[in-house]
Amino acid sequence: MYDNMHGDNIVDAKQARLHNFKNTKYKLLRKNAEIWFNKTCRLRQIKPNYINIRINGQKQQDKKKTQAI
Repeated sequence: MYDNMHGDNIVDAKQARLHNFKNTKYKLLRKNAEIWFNKTCRLRQIKPNYINIRINGQKQQDKKKTQAI
């Protein structure tokens, strides 16, 4: 990496590819963790906090569903 007279860094091609690889690897790991979390929630039959379920209706079926949640 070289500094020019304004203090900005010039990144060479190898370093740019390395950062690109790290970003892609980080995204892949994060997605794998999200998939694992959702899968374990379904297996344990729990509802994560980020899920909001709204049921509007006055029928008996709607009331039962709302009480079950």
